Amino acid sequence: MQREGWPEPGELVVCTVDQVVDFGAFVILDEYANKRGLIHISEVASGWIKYIRDHVREGQKIVCKVLNVDPSRHHIDLSLKDVNEHQRRDKIQAWKADQKAWKWLEMAYEGDEEHLGEVTGALVKGYESLYVALEDAAVRGIDALAEAGLRPEDAEKVLTISQENVKIPYVEITGYVDITSPAPDGVEQIRKALKKAAKTKEEDVTLEVRYVGAPRYRIHVTAPDYKLAEAELRKAAQAAIKFIEKQGGEGAFHRQA
Repeated sequence: MQREGWPEPGELVVCTVDQVVDFGAFVILDEYANKRGLIHISEVASGWIKYIRDHVREGQKIVCKVLNVDPSRHHIDLSLKDVNEHQRRDKIQAWKADQKAWKWLEMAYEGDEEHLGEVTGALVKGYESLYVALEDAAVRGIDALAEAGLRPEDAEKVLTISQENVKIPYVEITGYVDITSPAPDGVEQIRKALKKAAKTKEEDVTLEVRYVGAPRYRIHVTAPDYKLAEAELRKAAQAAIKFIEKQGGEGAFHRQA
């Protein structure tokens, strides 16, 4: 899939080297329709460059940073040296994910290319990425697609695509609770407190509570994102602490660094 319009300064873009000359390299912007850019030799690599083809070659797939855009001159200035290895890997990974998302949608809307353009345009406008849109739909359901302004029938169709193809990302975090009880049935009270900690109302969250060594217990949370995971971890710990304190015991929460 290729976007219409122009990239923004500071944006990272996937490019294919089209022509290498003495003063730089002309590239095709893979993500934008009919857009070419120039990497001046001073932006190819840091330091003095003896042979430019030691750094770039025709047909090479690279990631560049947009320096300047002049639509009136159909000119885009790019930098290769301003993109570090971490940024390059992340951008290529995101681009490949978008390519997969485009193929899934293309298959679902085969024979209705004009409508496909409307759907993908709405998703990109709302999320800046097709794959991120499908990923959000897989995690949050139909509400995520309604926010993108899709028609109900399209939202249902895209939701099905996301559920069939997108692997929901999960994060894992850990915390600890120290709980003690001076009561004669203290062991039972602690067991009940831990049972409170292991409960969650979130369907996509998994809580696991395990004994570490008196008085410490480990709470392990698996959730779709860190914000939800953190919230559920603290809820679990507080549930255990609140219960044990009502029984005359003591409790404290410790977040794993």
